[in-house]
Amino acid sequence: MISKSQLLEECLNIVHRRIDDIKAGLRDADEALANDTKSSAGDKYETSREMVQQDINRYQKQLALAENDQTILLNTNLVNKGKLVVPGTLVSTNLGLYFICISIGVLKMNDATIYVISPASPLGQLLLGKKVADVVKFNGNEHTIISLE
Repeated sequence: MISKSQLLEECLNIVHRRIDDIKAGLRDADEALANDTKSSAGDKYETSREMVQQDINRYQKQLALAENDQTILLNTNLVNKGKLVVPGTLVSTNLGLYFICISIGVLKMNDATIYVISPASPLGQLLLGKKVADVVKFNGNEHTIISLE
């Protein structure tokens, strides 16, 4: 059986690695910008600096998204006292296991495949508010909810 706390911990590890990778890329881009020396070809220099600046902007946006994912994970309530799908719920259907949290994709844990999806994703939106035995139709497939954790 999958422990939701272990699942959440694995999601946090993935996000932490993503943040570390983005920060490393940002540091490299900052260094490239700082080490870029003006050449005699002024247009080439300006184009190079602009490309590095675009990289920095892209890394900053990615970092903000990853830090937002981290905040969501840290604030995820794993106790589902109700009988409905809410963020933090592990949903077992006839077609698979879905952890409603952030968008990570497929995780393999304890010989199980878990789809970690955002409540804002198309399937996440369909599952929110559903209960055991409800059926959700998505991409031509019928997902029958077997259990909620």
